[in-house]
Amino acid sequence: MSQPITALVIMGVAGCGKSSVSQALCQLNGATPIEGDAFHPAANIAKMSAGIPLTDDDRAGWLASLANELQRAIERGQRPVLTCSALKLRYRDRLRNAVDGLGFVFLELTPEVAADRVAHRPGHFMPKTLIDSQFATLESPVNEPLVLTLNAGTHDIDELATKARDWWREHSLQTTP
Repeated sequence: MSQPITALVIMGVAGCGKSSVSQALCQLNGATPIEGDAFHPAANIAKMSAGIPLTDDDRAGWLASLANELQRAIERGQRPVLTCSALKLRYRDRLRNAVDGLGFVFLELTPEVAADRVAHRPGHFMPKTLIDSQFATLESPVNEPLVLTLNAGTHDIDELATKARDWWREHSLQTTP
């Protein structure tokens, strides 16, 4: 068995269901949700709202904040579940370097499904026009350690959360309810 998973990142492009799957997973196993979007600085939100893709520099401080939040949650004895696009290997490695045993659940879907979901998502700052840039930036985590890939286009939220819970349970030191 590989290294035990102490925390999870639910990752993928906009519209893949990160927040919904995280909420359902936390309800299933009593984990602590961390909503990555809540840590974006105002400048990042303004850029995305204007349809301007974020750069690596834009994401650097955000990723540092997320890494710190994961560390604090673990220090408090929690089992955190972070929602974060984590589109590039270097972003995932930044988070991995902060937390031993960090697992990733990659919610994979097609650009068409992502665009449709984002177009029908009320009140979110990420416009549909940024979907192409998300897929252009995405470096698939398939074959990286401690990664579970799930098809977010064909499974519903409850199925995705259950599969993530079961996988976490299989790779955990502690028994997950």
